[in-house]
Amino acid sequence: MSLQDHIIARIRTDGPISVADYMAEALLHPTYGYYTTRDPLGASGDFTTAPEISQMFGELIGLALAQTWIDQGSPTPFTLAELGPGRGTLMADVLRATKAVPGFHAAMRISLLEASPTLRKRQAEALSGYAATWHDTIEELPDQTLFLVANEFFDALPVRQFLRDGEGWREKSVGLSEDGALQFGLGPVAPQPALSHRIEDTSDNDLVELCEAAQPIVSTLAQRIAAFGGCALIVDYGDWRSLGDTLQALRSHAPSDPLLSPGEADLTTHVDFEALALAAKSAGAEFSRVTPQGVFLERLGITARAQALATHLSGQQLDQLIAAHRRLTHPEEMGNLFKVLALYPAQMTPPPGLTA
Repeated sequence: MSLQDHIIARIRTDGPISVADYMAEALLHPTYGYYTTRDPLGASGDFTTAPEISQMFGELIGLALAQTWIDQGSPTPFTLAELGPGRGTLMADVLRATKAVPGFHAAMRISLLEASPTLRKRQAEALSGYAATWHDTIEELPDQTLFLVANEFFDALPVRQFLRDGEGWREKSVGLSEDGALQFGLGPVAPQPALSHRIEDTSDNDLVELCEAAQPIVSTLAQRIAAFGGCALIVDYGDWRSLGDTLQALRSHAPSDPLLSPGEADLTTHVDFEALALAAKSAGAEFSRVTPQGVFLERLGITARAQALATHLSGQQLDQLIAAHRRLTHPEEMGNLFKVLALYPAQMTPPPGLTA
């Protein structure tokens, strides 16, 4: 049985499922899920993340975390954590960049939250020589100061989609066509208390996405940071407030139909940073201004770092460095599409590169 067969059988038995349930099945089904069965990264995979593009990204993230640790009094011990660490590339770059920071490595305890057995193996290889602990849930993190990064983590969490209809909402669902194929549909009009604040800025037929899975994660992070100190850097594509259908499938670095061959393509949506920020605020943490990735990296000195690396390069390697710098920072590449949000304790300042 394929995952598509499993989903079709479920719909035939229970009726149409939400977009969130479909995403959860496609990405995380224990036997057939996309993240369960493969390493999706790199040229041979379906997409490439910023750490895979250049070491500069992880190095600057690491130094920003280390400076924040110093600014907060160099607490020891502390948890250095990553949500969805991919191949471990970002954490490896963070560790290399912070090795010379006095006391940082001696005080850190590395924690990785990863659902994929395949990627856990890759992370262990990338971080050989370091003691790391893997966790299944955010609640398993130690009760101590937390410095955390989440790069392209929240975009893969399942979202529900709602179409505005008068003063109510119709939920978008996944059902079956007359010939038995997967297709999108709409449920009946119903009130959605979680979207009551969106009545004022939407019109009929506007689509709004709601990521219910993100709020408890951010709330738990914010509670830890408020109680014990530290910060969380969230880097992802999206904007301050969700509007429009942003569900997309990527397969072999090309767009694909989200309903075609579930489990064989990466499914993501744009992150609603307002929802993350407000969840953090209600849990006791402060949040920074949402900042474009390009601006954030330039403030941290990525151009100077690129120039330093360039002095040892020529030919194709130099061209690759220039291309990587552009891809990470240029407004027409990842520079504006990706945003950065920090969570930090009240009465503290935001991490470097960000403003309150």
